[in-house]
Amino acid sequence: MALDQISRWEDAESRSISPENPTGEKGIGGMATEGTGAEAARDLGTGWKISPCVRIDPGATHTVADIVGSGQIEQIWMTLTGNWRFSILRIYWDDEDAPAVECPAGDFFACGWGSFAQVSSLAVCVNPGSAFNCYWIMPFRRRCRMTLTNLDETAITAFYQVNYSLRAVSESALYFHAQFRRVNPLPYKEVHTILDGVRGRGQFVGSYIAWGVNNNGWWGEGEIKFYLDGDRAYPTICGTGTEDYFGGSYNFENKETRRYQEFTTPYSGMPQVIRPDGLYRAQTRFGLYRWHLTDPVRFHQDLRITIQALGWRSGRRYLPLQDDIASTAFWYQTLPHQSFPELPGKDALEVI
Repeated sequence: MALDQISRWEDAESRSISPENPTGEKGIGGMATEGTGAEAARDLGTGWKISPCVRIDPGATHTVADIVGSGQIEQIWMTLTGNWRFSILRIYWDDEDAPAVECPAGDFFACGWGSFAQVSSLAVCVNPGSAFNCYWIMPFRRRCRMTLTNLDETAITAFYQVNYSLRAVSESALYFHAQFRRVNPLPYKEVHTILDGVRGRGQFVGSYIAWGVNNNGWWGEGEIKFYLDGDRAYPTICGTGTEDYFGGSYNFENKETRRYQEFTTPYSGMPQVIRPDGLYRAQTRFGLYRWHLTDPVRFHQDLRITIQALGWRSGRRYLPLQDDIASTAFWYQTLPHQSFPELPGKDALEVI
Protein backbone atom coordinates (compact mmCIF):
# COMPACT_ATOMS: atom_id res chain seq x y z
CA MET A 1 0.00 0.00 0.00
CA ALA A 2 1.39 3.39 -1.00
CA LEU A 3 1.88 5.95 1.76
CA ASP A 4 -0.78 8.20 0.27
CA GLN A 5 -3.30 5.37 0.71
CA ILE A 6 -2.44 4.27 4.23
CA SER A 7 -5.06 6.52 5.86
CA ARG A 8 -7.93 5.25 3.69
CA TRP A 9 -10.37 2.73 5.12
CA GLU A 10 -10.59 -0.59 3.27
CA ASP A 11 -13.26 -3.22 3.74
CA ALA A 12 -10.85 -6.03 4.61
CA GLU A 13 -10.09 -8.31 7.56
CA SER A 14 -6.50 -8.67 8.77
CA ARG A 15 -5.29 -12.18 9.49
CA SER A 16 -1.95 -13.87 10.22
CA ILE A 17 -0.71 -17.45 10.07
CA SER A 18 2.16 -18.72 12.22
CA PRO A 19 2.87 -21.89 14.20
CA GLU A 20 0.98 -20.15 17.03
CA ASN A 21 -2.11 -19.82 14.78
CA PRO A 22 -1.72 -22.29 11.90
CA THR A 23 -5.14 -21.60 10.38
CA GLY A 24 -5.15 -17.81 10.81
CA GLU A 25 -8.64 -17.91 12.31
CA LYS A 26 -9.92 -15.01 14.36
CA GLY A 27 -9.33 -15.16 18.11
CA ILE A 28 -7.43 -18.44 18.39
CA GLY A 29 -3.78 -17.37 18.34
CA GLY A 30 -1.53 -18.69 21.11
CA MET A 31 -3.86 -21.52 22.17
CA ALA A 32 -1.38 -24.37 21.63
CA THR A 33 -0.82 -26.84 24.44
CA GLU A 34 1.94 -28.76 22.61
CA GLY A 35 4.81 -27.54 20.49
CA THR A 36 8.50 -26.76 20.23
CA GLY A 37 8.33 -24.33 23.16
CA ALA A 38 6.30 -26.50 25.54
CA GLU A 39 9.27 -27.56 27.67
CA ALA A 40 10.52 -23.99 28.09
CA ALA A 41 7.02 -22.83 29.04
CA ARG A 42 6.31 -25.70 31.43
CA ASP A 43 6.05 -23.31 34.40
CA LEU A 44 3.85 -20.82 32.54
CA GLY A 45 1.34 -22.80 30.48
CA THR A 46 -0.88 -21.94 27.54
CA GLY A 47 -0.30 -18.57 25.88
CA TRP A 48 3.41 -18.44 26.72
CA LYS A 49 5.14 -19.27 23.43
CA ILE A 50 4.21 -22.94 23.34
CA SER A 51 4.47 -23.29 19.54
CA PRO A 52 6.77 -20.65 18.04
CA CYS A 53 8.20 -22.80 15.24
CA VAL A 54 7.98 -26.16 13.48
CA ARG A 55 10.47 -28.92 12.72
CA ILE A 56 10.37 -30.35 9.20
CA ASP A 57 11.81 -33.83 8.86
CA PRO A 58 14.03 -34.91 5.94
CA GLY A 59 11.93 -35.34 2.81
CA ALA A 60 8.81 -33.95 4.48
CA THR A 61 6.51 -31.17 3.27
CA HIS A 62 4.97 -28.80 5.79
CA THR A 63 1.86 -26.79 4.97
CA VAL A 64 2.67 -23.22 5.95
CA ALA A 65 -0.73 -21.81 4.99
CA ASP A 66 -4.01 -23.03 3.52
CA ILE A 67 -6.42 -20.14 3.16
CA VAL A 68 -9.88 -20.53 1.64
CA GLY A 69 -11.68 -17.49 0.28
CA SER A 70 -10.73 -14.25 -1.40
CA GLY A 71 -7.80 -12.15 -0.22
CA GLN A 72 -4.14 -11.30 -0.61
CA ILE A 73 -0.84 -12.16 1.03
CA GLU A 74 0.76 -8.91 2.18
CA GLN A 75 3.96 -9.95 3.94
CA ILE A 76 5.93 -13.11 4.64
CA TRP A 77 8.56 -13.35 7.39
CA MET A 78 10.61 -16.52 7.71
CA THR A 79 13.84 -17.79 9.21
CA LEU A 80 15.14 -21.27 8.51
CA THR A 81 17.93 -23.49 9.76
CA GLY A 82 19.76 -25.86 7.45
CA ASN A 83 20.68 -25.47 3.79
CA TRP A 84 18.47 -22.78 2.26
CA ARG A 85 18.89 -24.22 -1.25
CA PHE A 86 17.30 -27.46 0.02
CA SER A 87 14.20 -25.78 1.50
CA ILE A 88 11.70 -25.47 -1.35
CA LEU A 89 8.92 -22.88 -1.13
CA ARG A 90 5.80 -23.55 -3.20
CA ILE A 91 2.60 -21.49 -3.50
CA TYR A 92 -0.58 -22.65 -5.24
CA TRP A 93 -3.45 -20.36 -6.27
CA ASP A 94 -7.16 -21.19 -6.53
CA ASP A 95 -6.85 -25.00 -6.43
CA GLU A 96 -4.36 -25.22 -9.29
CA ASP A 97 -2.48 -28.51 -9.17
CA ALA A 98 0.84 -26.96 -10.21
CA PRO A 99 2.58 -24.35 -8.06
CA ALA A 100 2.79 -20.75 -9.27
CA VAL A 101 5.81 -20.26 -7.00
CA GLU A 102 8.49 -22.96 -6.86
CA CYS A 103 11.86 -21.87 -5.59
CA PRO A 104 14.51 -22.60 -2.97
CA ALA A 105 13.74 -20.36 -0.02
CA GLY A 106 17.13 -18.66 -0.01
CA ASP A 107 16.89 -17.66 -3.65
CA PHE A 108 13.29 -16.47 -3.24
CA PHE A 109 14.52 -14.08 -0.54
CA ALA A 110 17.62 -12.94 -2.50
CA CYS A 111 20.12 -15.05 -0.54
CA GLY A 112 21.00 -17.76 -3.03
CA TRP A 113 24.44 -18.73 -1.77
CA GLY A 114 23.28 -20.15 1.55
CA SER A 115 24.86 -17.43 3.67
CA PHE A 116 23.50 -14.20 5.08
CA ALA A 117 23.57 -11.00 3.05
CA GLN A 118 21.77 -7.92 4.33
CA VAL A 119 19.17 -6.72 1.80
CA SER A 120 17.23 -3.44 2.01
CA SER A 121 14.77 -3.25 -0.87
CA LEU A 122 11.08 -2.52 -1.24
CA ALA A 123 10.12 -6.05 -2.27
CA VAL A 124 12.55 -8.10 -0.16
CA CYS A 125 14.42 -7.38 3.06
CA VAL A 126 16.93 -9.72 4.71
CA ASN A 127 17.81 -8.68 8.23
CA PRO A 128 20.11 -9.98 10.98
CA GLY A 129 20.59 -12.75 11.94
CA SER A 130 18.91 -14.60 9.04
CA ALA A 131 15.46 -13.03 8.76
CA PHE A 132 13.75 -13.32 5.36
CA ASN A 133 11.01 -10.80 4.56
CA CYS A 134 9.04 -10.27 1.36
CA TYR A 135 6.44 -7.64 0.59
CA TRP A 136 5.15 -8.83 -2.78
CA ILE A 137 1.36 -8.44 -2.85
CA MET A 138 -0.15 -11.81 -3.78
CA PRO A 139 -3.90 -11.76 -4.48
CA PHE A 140 -6.05 -14.88 -4.69
CA ARG A 141 -9.73 -15.38 -5.38
CA ARG A 142 -10.62 -18.80 -3.98
CA ARG A 143 -7.64 -20.30 -2.19
CA CYS A 144 -3.97 -19.90 -1.29
CA ARG A 145 -1.86 -22.88 -0.29
CA MET A 146 1.79 -22.47 0.72
CA THR A 147 4.22 -25.29 1.54
CA LEU A 148 7.86 -25.85 2.55
CA THR A 149 9.63 -29.06 1.53
CA ASN A 150 12.86 -30.15 3.20
CA LEU A 151 15.13 -31.93 0.69
CA ASP A 152 17.99 -32.23 3.16
CA GLU A 153 19.06 -35.30 5.12
CA THR A 154 18.56 -33.60 8.47
CA ALA A 155 15.54 -31.92 10.01
CA ILE A 156 15.18 -28.14 9.84
CA THR A 157 13.54 -25.63 12.13
CA ALA A 158 11.22 -23.06 10.54
CA PHE A 159 9.87 -19.91 12.16
CA TYR A 160 7.42 -18.02 9.96
CA GLN A 161 4.55 -15.54 9.87
CA VAL A 162 2.28 -14.97 6.86
CA ASN A 163 0.30 -11.73 7.09
CA TYR A 164 -2.71 -11.44 4.81
CA SER A 165 -6.14 -9.93 4.46
CA LEU A 166 -9.50 -11.36 3.53
CA ARG A 167 -11.08 -9.06 0.96
CA ALA A 168 -12.65 -8.75 -2.44
CA VAL A 169 -10.07 -8.92 -5.23
CA SER A 170 -10.26 -6.61 -8.23
CA GLU A 171 -11.03 -8.15 -11.61
CA SER A 172 -7.81 -6.59 -12.91
CA ALA A 173 -5.61 -8.23 -10.24
CA LEU A 174 -3.08 -10.75 -11.56
CA TYR A 175 -1.52 -13.75 -9.80
CA PHE A 176 2.02 -13.72 -8.42
CA HIS A 177 4.52 -16.24 -9.84
CA ALA A 178 8.17 -17.09 -9.16
CA GLN A 179 10.34 -19.62 -10.96
CA PHE A 180 13.87 -20.86 -10.25
CA ARG A 181 16.38 -22.08 -12.85
CA ARG A 182 20.00 -23.13 -12.44
CA VAL A 183 22.68 -24.07 -14.96
CA ASN A 184 26.20 -25.04 -13.82
CA PRO A 185 28.20 -24.67 -15.93
CA LEU A 186 26.50 -22.71 -18.67
CA PRO A 187 27.40 -24.42 -21.99
CA TYR A 188 29.86 -22.49 -24.14
CA LYS A 189 28.20 -19.90 -26.41
CA GLU A 190 24.77 -20.51 -24.87
CA VAL A 191 22.68 -17.95 -22.99
CA HIS A 192 21.07 -18.44 -19.61
CA THR A 193 17.29 -18.55 -19.77
CA ILE A 194 15.73 -16.64 -16.89
CA LEU A 195 12.16 -17.32 -18.01
CA ASP A 196 10.44 -19.07 -20.90
CA GLY A 197 7.13 -20.74 -21.68
CA VAL A 198 5.01 -17.98 -20.16
CA ARG A 199 1.62 -17.70 -21.83
CA GLY A 200 -1.16 -15.26 -21.06
CA ARG A 201 -1.32 -11.63 -20.03
CA GLY A 202 0.82 -10.11 -17.31
CA GLN A 203 3.89 -8.20 -16.25
CA PHE A 204 7.40 -9.16 -15.23
CA VAL A 205 8.41 -7.52 -11.94
CA GLY A 206 11.89 -8.68 -11.07
CA SER A 207 14.79 -11.09 -10.99
CA TYR A 208 17.39 -12.34 -8.55
CA ILE A 209 20.55 -14.08 -9.73
CA ALA A 210 23.15 -16.00 -7.75
CA TRP A 211 26.06 -15.72 -10.18
CA GLY A 212 29.25 -17.71 -9.68
CA VAL A 213 32.17 -16.97 -11.99
CA ASN A 214 34.39 -19.78 -13.26
CA ASN A 215 37.00 -17.58 -15.02
CA ASN A 216 39.34 -14.81 -13.99
CA GLY A 217 38.56 -11.32 -15.22
CA TRP A 218 35.39 -9.32 -15.66
CA TRP A 219 32.25 -11.39 -16.20
CA GLY A 220 29.40 -8.93 -16.74
CA GLU A 221 29.43 -7.79 -20.38
CA GLY A 222 26.37 -9.88 -21.25
CA GLU A 223 23.05 -8.38 -22.32
CA ILE A 224 19.63 -9.23 -20.90
CA LYS A 225 16.90 -9.63 -23.52
CA PHE A 226 13.11 -9.59 -23.21
CA TYR A 227 11.20 -11.33 -26.00
CA LEU A 228 7.61 -10.10 -25.93
CA ASP A 229 4.43 -11.24 -27.66
CA GLY A 230 5.78 -13.23 -30.57
CA ASP A 231 9.37 -11.97 -30.72
CA ARG A 232 11.56 -14.72 -32.13
CA ALA A 233 15.15 -14.08 -33.24
CA TYR A 234 15.42 -10.58 -31.77
CA PRO A 235 13.91 -9.05 -28.62
CA THR A 236 11.90 -5.91 -28.09
CA ILE A 237 13.93 -4.94 -25.01
CA CYS A 238 17.71 -5.39 -25.07
CA GLY A 239 20.02 -4.31 -22.26
CA THR A 240 23.60 -3.06 -22.55
CA GLY A 241 25.39 -5.12 -19.91
CA THR A 242 24.85 -7.17 -16.77
CA GLU A 243 25.92 -4.51 -14.30
CA ASP A 244 23.81 -1.96 -16.18
CA TYR A 245 20.67 -4.07 -15.79
CA PHE A 246 21.26 -4.45 -12.06
CA GLY A 247 21.66 -0.71 -11.61
CA GLY A 248 25.46 -0.48 -11.45
CA SER A 249 28.20 0.53 -13.84
CA TYR A 250 31.83 -0.13 -14.76
CA ASN A 251 32.31 -3.53 -13.13
CA PHE A 252 30.56 -2.60 -9.85
CA GLU A 253 34.03 -1.36 -8.92
CA ASN A 254 34.85 0.98 -6.07
CA LYS A 255 37.61 3.06 -7.65
CA GLU A 256 39.17 3.87 -4.27
CA THR A 257 39.46 0.31 -2.94
CA ARG A 258 39.76 -1.41 -6.37
CA ARG A 259 37.26 -4.00 -5.18
CA TYR A 260 33.70 -4.97 -5.99
CA GLN A 261 31.34 -2.70 -4.05
CA GLU A 262 28.26 -4.28 -2.49
CA PHE A 263 25.12 -2.14 -2.50
CA THR A 264 21.43 -2.52 -1.69
CA THR A 265 18.74 -0.03 -2.76
CA PRO A 266 14.92 -0.06 -3.04
CA TYR A 267 14.91 -1.28 -6.66
CA SER A 268 18.25 -2.93 -7.41
CA GLY A 269 21.36 -4.16 -5.71
CA MET A 270 24.36 -6.44 -5.40
CA PRO A 271 24.16 -7.15 -1.67
CA GLN A 272 26.50 -10.13 -1.70
CA VAL A 273 30.05 -10.65 -2.94
CA ILE A 274 31.71 -13.86 -1.75
CA ARG A 275 35.45 -13.57 -2.27
CA PRO A 276 38.09 -16.34 -2.48
CA ASP A 277 39.83 -16.97 0.83
CA GLY A 278 43.02 -18.53 -0.49
CA LEU A 279 42.01 -22.09 0.38
CA TYR A 280 38.74 -23.95 -0.30
CA ARG A 281 36.64 -20.90 -1.18
CA ALA A 282 38.11 -20.65 -4.65
CA GLN A 283 35.47 -18.83 -6.72
CA THR A 284 34.03 -15.32 -6.59
CA ARG A 285 30.25 -15.33 -6.26
CA PHE A 286 27.65 -12.59 -6.50
CA GLY A 287 24.04 -12.05 -5.45
CA LEU A 288 22.14 -9.49 -7.53
CA TYR A 289 18.53 -8.29 -7.71
CA ARG A 290 16.50 -5.98 -9.92
CA TRP A 291 12.86 -5.20 -9.11
CA HIS A 292 10.71 -3.70 -11.88
CA LEU A 293 8.36 -1.96 -9.46
CA THR A 294 8.08 1.31 -11.38
CA ASP A 295 8.84 -0.16 -14.81
CA PRO A 296 7.14 -3.58 -15.08
CA VAL A 297 7.70 -5.35 -18.38
CA ARG A 298 4.18 -5.91 -19.72
CA PHE A 299 3.22 -8.74 -22.06
CA HIS A 300 -0.08 -9.64 -23.68
CA GLN A 301 0.56 -13.13 -25.05
CA ASP A 302 3.94 -14.57 -24.09
CA LEU A 303 7.30 -13.77 -22.53
CA ARG A 304 10.85 -15.11 -22.70
CA ILE A 305 13.91 -13.62 -20.94
CA THR A 306 17.57 -14.52 -21.44
CA ILE A 307 20.90 -13.17 -20.23
CA GLN A 308 24.36 -13.64 -21.70
CA ALA A 309 27.43 -14.59 -19.66
CA LEU A 310 30.20 -12.62 -21.33
CA GLY A 311 33.75 -11.68 -20.40
CA TRP A 312 36.98 -10.78 -22.20
CA ARG A 313 39.75 -12.75 -23.87
CA SER A 314 42.97 -11.82 -25.67
CA GLY A 315 42.86 -9.35 -28.54
CA ARG A 316 40.09 -7.33 -26.89
CA ARG A 317 37.54 -9.97 -27.85
CA TYR A 318 34.45 -11.08 -25.99
CA LEU A 319 34.64 -14.45 -24.21
CA PRO A 320 31.43 -16.48 -23.77
CA LEU A 321 31.63 -17.71 -20.17
CA GLN A 322 30.66 -21.02 -18.62
CA ASP A 323 29.48 -19.79 -15.25
CA ASP A 324 27.25 -21.08 -12.46
CA ILE A 325 24.01 -19.11 -12.84
CA ALA A 326 20.92 -19.60 -10.66
CA SER A 327 18.08 -17.21 -11.40
CA THR A 328 14.68 -16.55 -9.88
CA ALA A 329 12.09 -14.73 -12.01
CA PHE A 330 9.15 -12.88 -10.46
CA TRP A 331 6.05 -11.94 -12.44
CA TYR A 332 2.26 -11.55 -12.36
CA GLN A 333 -0.07 -13.12 -14.89
CA THR A 334 -3.52 -14.49 -15.56
CA LEU A 335 -4.40 -18.11 -14.79
CA PRO A 336 -3.93 -20.82 -15.78
CA HIS A 337 -0.16 -20.74 -16.05
CA GLN A 338 2.00 -23.11 -18.08
CA SER A 339 3.80 -25.91 -16.26
CA PHE A 340 7.28 -25.03 -14.99
CA PRO A 341 10.39 -26.99 -15.96
CA GLU A 342 11.08 -29.70 -13.42
CA LEU A 343 13.00 -28.36 -10.45
CA PRO A 344 16.59 -29.65 -10.43
CA GLY A 345 17.34 -32.52 -8.07
CA LYS A 346 19.15 -32.08 -4.77
CA ASP A 347 22.65 -32.56 -6.19
CA ALA A 348 21.96 -30.12 -9.03
CA LEU A 349 20.62 -27.53 -6.58
CA GLU A 350 23.54 -27.75 -4.17
CA VAL A 351 25.95 -24.86 -3.77
CA ILE A 352 29.38 -26.45 -3.90
